[in-house]
Amino acid sequence: MSYERGWNAIRLDMPDRIPHTEYLSHRQFIMKVTGIDPEDAKTGATAGPALAKALDYDFIWSTYGYDFRLPHADMGRAKFYETETPWEASYPFRTEEEVLSFDPVAAATLPSMEELTQSVRESWENGQATYPEAVYPGGFYNTVFTWPIVTFGWELFMSAAMLDPDRFEKVLDGFTEISMMVVQAHIKAEVPIFLCHDDIVWASGTVFAPEWMRKYVFPRHRKLWTPLREAGIKLLFCSDGNFTEYIDDIAEAGAEGFIFEPLTSLDLIVERYGETHVIVGNIDSRILQTGTPEAIRRDVKRCADLGRDCPGYFFAVGNQIPYVVPIPSVECYLEAIREYGKR
Repeated sequence: MSYERGWNAIRLDMPDRIPHTEYLSHRQFIMKVTGIDPEDAKTGATAGPALAKALDYDFIWSTYGYDFRLPHADMGRAKFYETETPWEASYPFRTEEEVLSFDPVAAATLPSMEELTQSVRESWENGQATYPEAVYPGGFYNTVFTWPIVTFGWELFMSAAMLDPDRFEKVLDGFTEISMMVVQAHIKAEVPIFLCHDDIVWASGTVFAPEWMRKYVFPRHRKLWTPLREAGIKLLFCSDGNFTEYIDDIAEAGAEGFIFEPLTSLDLIVERYGETHVIVGNIDSRILQTGTPEAIRRDVKRCADLGRDCPGYFFAVGNQIPYVVPIPSVECYLEAIREYGKR
């Protein structure tokens, strides 16, 4: 069973084969496999669970969401989904002073802890019921570093944080306080696994100086994650980009697993944490998009050879499978993980 295989890997109890999860937004492939259009207003919501069952997912990437009614910077979007129309960016803050004067807690619409706990529990139970054959986590998307990205936009976030780090730290404190409410609600709701997403880097690596990150970001991660660890809740960390430089910082802050793109070093994570941590991903969708079947199989074999002796390793295309990947390449990838996933 995939659910058992997923939990075995998360608990570092070596499953019989390398488990699998995926982040797949390829509409044509989903329709081919399931017969369901994920964008259909009536039946689209059933496409994800049908795909997860058909592809035998062992874990579902998901985070709990709650609208705290905070300002939101819309940074626009290039076309990612097949039928999506790009839109222009818009920003609620205009100056560094507005950012530095912002109080997230005062501005948020905060539920009671009882209301938030009930919401978390219902969200997790509904998700696990929707995906009964895979492990479904709780978690949170914004956490520490992502909060100012989505609230202020990149430019004002960076310039305000550098202009007056002491005042900006108070803004981070406010965001962290809201994130702590989500953490405490998960503990009270007894959700067994927490997926902490925080996009702390770019494709090129760190955004801020490492000293800044180690002073302002990772201590707040540790503050949020310590109660989860003490409650026995499994804690997985996920970020886009290349966070190779911060692998040790993330582990020291309390993460029990890493979910990452091909830019972050699988070799280094396996070397240092292969026996002690959950490891998810690293197969490259760029190779699926443009590579030959032989190149796709080589990339799968690379990850399988590194992850096979790691009890918590999961196959995943770390940077999504979007609609621009040829369907035969997706099928080649899935065939390769079935072959190379044997232990």
